[in-house]
Amino acid sequence: MRADARRNRDKILEAARDAVAERGTDAPMELIARRAGVGVGTLYRRFPDRGTLLAALAEQYVHELMDALDGAVAAEPDAWAAIRAFVAHSVETSRGAIATALAGTSAPQARQALVRRLDELVRQAQADGAMRSDVGTGDVMELLNVFACHPGVVPERFLPLILDGFDRRWPLP
Repeated sequence: MRADARRNRDKILEAARDAVAERGTDAPMELIARRAGVGVGTLYRRFPDRGTLLAALAEQYVHELMDALDGAVAAEPDAWAAIRAFVAHSVETSRGAIATALAGTSAPQARQALVRRLDELVRQAQADGAMRSDVGTGDVMELLNVFACHPGVVPERFLPLILDGFDRRWPLP
């Protein structure tokens, strides 16, 4: 891809991210083009329809989550601390709007890679004795779903309390 085409694509995705976070997946394509500083024709040459644009945006978002997960692994002393840091990062309010908007949008391969990587961390945290064995990757993903895709349903101040419940020191009765 030519450098100018790559720049236009990146500008479109950045503008789409903001517009979708503000207005949802029905954000006008004209608005996205205007915010990106490109013509509508350029937008449609890169992304022939809304579904293609949303799929690219979802894939980019999942890759950003993967980068955040890798960053947490590099920065934290163990797998459980990395999981906690990743969850906290992922549910920050600034990411919640885009997560909500893209909740039903598909990026299956990228999402599968993220889940596999998270599963490795969960298994490591369990093997280290830091995370309960009866809590799994699906539980962590559900926690992300509740806090990132449905902000406000559960107050954000409960996130650390729920994560504490994943700790091996608090077995289920």
